[in-house]
Amino acid sequence: MLNKIVCVALPGMAPFEFGVICEVFGLDRREHGGPSFDFHIGTAEPGPIRMKLGFDIIVRDDLSEAADADLVAIPAYLDGEAVHPEVLRVVREAEARGAWVLSVCSGAFVLGQAGILDGRRSTTHWMYTDKLAAEFPATEVDPDVLFVEDRMVVTGAGTSAGIDAALHIVRKELGAAAANVIARRMVIPPQRDGGQSQYIVAPVPVQRSDSFAAVTEWMLEHLGHDLTVDQLARKALMSSRTFARRFRAEMGTTPAAWLNRQRLIRAQHLLEESDLSLEQIAAQTGFGAAAVMRHHFVKTLQTTPTAYRRAFAPRVAV
Repeated sequence: MLNKIVCVALPGMAPFEFGVICEVFGLDRREHGGPSFDFHIGTAEPGPIRMKLGFDIIVRDDLSEAADADLVAIPAYLDGEAVHPEVLRVVREAEARGAWVLSVCSGAFVLGQAGILDGRRSTTHWMYTDKLAAEFPATEVDPDVLFVEDRMVVTGAGTSAGIDAALHIVRKELGAAAANVIARRMVIPPQRDGGQSQYIVAPVPVQRSDSFAAVTEWMLEHLGHDLTVDQLARKALMSSRTFARRFRAEMGTTPAAWLNRQRLIRAQHLLEESDLSLEQIAAQTGFGAAAVMRHHFVKTLQTTPTAYRRAFAPRVAV
């Protein structure tokens, strides 16, 4: 169970990426039905830590809390700064005992120096992907994703992609409802994964206009229906070809893929929060039959609806 989180403070770290880790894991959200983590910030040499933008923060704790952490998180830092051997030790030991390890942006270089990217897929900010691949040739660097998860090691791309990476870990460990509470408090989309579960092929961009706002809202209200491109195009007052082309351009994916992802998210929610049967959930979310829903769960989430419910449905005290 994801509970104890240690964020490693590094000299030259970026304030935003450091703040992302603190915002996702450091706030008590039980009042809104979300999680509360045992959150710590530690550094190899306690005291003033000079940030990338030239100001200092004071970190009073060392890295001893990382010894039994469920997640060790590394923010972006000024690449080229020497990484303290104690930081590398903490990262190696976390990976070795099967804890989650998360890097945001250029924090991937710390993971590379620790040797835990060898034999794994990874990513970082697009400005640094060539450098990461050159310095650590034993990792397969994907420059076109928001984040990569490979056997409990999660590397996030630049800036806000760190939020996606962090929420992915929350979702995997605590379920979609917990991740949605955090996302709602942060006023961000709960998932920008374009249908991928372990790594994201392309972000779903923010709409550049409201031309699809009404039709996507209508789609969400009618997930249980058999929605065709022709029907959606008529709703948007466009030809089918124009609708499909413009939808992909503005939403970053096809209408069918977007619709399928929303159906999965709705099904996850119902599996967590309701006692409806699998057939009822499949009908309400537009999959039609439990077998079809199971196919999409296995293909996209690498788990079955039954296993997902077993993992994330509320436990009843006895």
